Amino acid sequence: MSILVFVEGDQGLIKNSSREAVSYAAAMSQPPVVALALGSFEAAELETLGTNGADKILHASSDQLAQGTILAYASVWAQAIEHCNADTLVLAESALGDAVAARVSVLSNASMASNVVELPDLSDGFKVRRSIYTGKAFAQVKLNGERKILTLKKNAVTLKTDGGSAQVEQFSPELKEEDFKTTITSTDRTTGEILLPEADIVVSGGRGLKGPENWHLIEDLASALGAATGCSKPVSDMEWRPHHEHVGQTGIKVSPSLYIAIGISGAIQHLAGVNSSKIIVVINKDPEAPFFKAADYGIVGDAFEVVPKLTAAINSSK
Repeated sequence: MSILVFVEGDQGLIKNSSREAVSYAAAMSQPPVVALALGSFEAAELETLGTNGADKILHASSDQLAQGTILAYASVWAQAIEHCNADTLVLAESALGDAVAARVSVLSNASMASNVVELPDLSDGFKVRRSIYTGKAFAQVKLNGERKILTLKKNAVTLKTDGGSAQVEQFSPELKEEDFKTTITSTDRTTGEILLPEADIVVSGGRGLKGPENWHLIEDLASALGAATGCSKPVSDMEWRPHHEHVGQTGIKVSPSLYIAIGISGAIQHLAGVNSSKIIVVINKDPEAPFFKAADYGIVGDAFEVVPKLTAAINSSK
């Protein structure tokens, strides 16, 4: 038996969340760990998964799999499970992964748990801890199926970087015509060097910035920290920032190691999208702002005074 880890990429590079999924599988102490990559990847990039804990990488390099067609991916995953005799499938949560995982669960007759935040407890069966109610509570779930599928929230395990080498093997699954009846005609990519779902640090701004002309405060701090930028819903609604930067329950949900909220009051909708962050820092001149109740650290002060000083201090410390 083995653990199969689904690997996602962006422009030929492996997503950090997928590397975390490989590290999670390696920490389960149930070798071998086999990574499955579909579409366009260079062998050298795939081999680096060995440092994260993979023992072997299966690469289905067909051009038909380059677009991420959900039905086709589900079919290939199911075939890879049989090929590897895998009893556990691990993957990072994502728009693509979540859609495919449910289908694979049906195709492979596997038990499934989403929003997993910790390694499984094997002392009495197979139990996992998962986040529920948008991170406000946790549930302990027992999976009874012979095969199991786990989708992971970001930071479910520490990223492993000291693993060994991993060999890349070509995998040639059967591709069925009926799985490609839906085609992706175009893709609009978000801008910015760091994508929100992948970011380890996120700096977000709200209406307290007073206008889009002041957004350089957010961008300068994010640049100093190597962070992604986000915003509250009112900011995107007023078109100060593009919608893909909207963080919250109806926008992008993030789980960074550090989330910095500047000029954001802390509405429930916004908190639901960020409460899985390891550390939350709030900067707001209103000491009664609701966000302070959820913050690990808070600064009561004017963002136009605090943020430039914070940015300068970070830059000077480099």
